[in-house]
Amino acid sequence: MHSLPQKLFAEFIGTFAVVFTAIGAIAADQYLRVANQPGLTLLGTAFAYGLMYAVMIVAVGHISGAHLNPAVTLGFWVTRRLGTVQSLLYWVAQLAGALAASYLLLAILPEANWRAEVLGAVTPNIAQDLTRLHAMLLEGALTFIVVFVFFATTVGERAEHHRTHGYAAGLALLVASIFALPFTGASFNPARTFGPALATHHWTNHGVYWVGPLLGAVLAAVVYDKIYLAERGPQ
Repeated sequence: MHSLPQKLFAEFIGTFAVVFTAIGAIAADQYLRVANQPGLTLLGTAFAYGLMYAVMIVAVGHISGAHLNPAVTLGFWVTRRLGTVQSLLYWVAQLAGALAASYLLLAILPEANWRAEVLGAVTPNIAQDLTRLHAMLLEGALTFIVVFVFFATTVGERAEHHRTHGYAAGLALLVASIFALPFTGASFNPARTFGPALATHHWTNHGVYWVGPLLGAVLAAVVYDKIYLAERGPQ
């Protein structure tokens, strides 16, 4: 068994890596396009986000469970698989990891490389027929899928196979990102949203990326827990 500080550091490092890669890929794409070179494209940024999430689940899943996302942690809390204090501390570690990743990129990259994309701060592409509610529902529905896959492959009887099945949630995130990037920027993770938003003071429609993913995660966790998991209690 790992200690709580070890678990919190794993959540910090894991979330740092995911956010650093996700928003770094967007900055890299912007850099290439400004230099009139082929960019990473939608597929490239989606792969960077999804694959790093998968890798970090495999890397730290045996330590902390590799939530790396306040929405996932909330799902564990509402299904009584994680206590209130530990859940709050997980949130602090995840948000701190996202902030560290964002501020480090600000220190590394020249402003011209990230300013046009606001360091990957997600903003829904609000149009006449795409409202904030639509963006929230899209983020919520896709977060539901990602968290459902996470629970299905890492909780309960499959937990002992965590390192093998950790890639499933990452692949689900990758596919969800390909779908959502043109519409919402593809967050599905309040920490991934919060880090660059605070670092760049870009808060446009910020609530979309908390309400949608948190509700989607809670629904996924409760559905999977009630239908498929007989046992109760923390993992």
